Amino acid sequence: MADENGSTLIETLVALAVLGLVAVAFLSGTATMSRATLINDRQETAQSMAQSQIEYVKSQDYIDYSVPGHDDYVLITPSAGYDVVMAVVPTDPDTGLPLSLGQDQGIQKISVTVSNEAKDVLTLEGCKVDR
Repeated sequence: MADENGSTLIETLVALAVLGLVAVAFLSGTATMSRATLINDRQETAQSMAQSQIEYVKSQDYIDYSVPGHDDYVLITPSAGYDVVMAVVPTDPDTGLPLSLGQDQGIQKISVTVSNEAKDVLTLEGCKVDR
């Protein structure tokens, strides 16, 4: 019986432990990849919505923010689970600084923030010019 080849209990346990470690590493990597894909999808969706909002504002007629009771630019309809918030700030064309309340010299800084699940995902800025 001394010449019988076979695995001992210790060898079997070591092999199972190594297999378990490989499985845990694989599942951990898969979970990390899944989270990264979800984050990337959120950012791409937010980028697309923010860019669409900026372009939509540019396609609308210029709204003079120095006029009391002025209208606001129309917002796009966001995808489910997302919110779009826009800020319009009349800007001095020479300095690029915000103008005082009630002034508008024909250029506005547009800031669009897209959030998902009440967390800001992306903020995109652009300009609207009175032409």
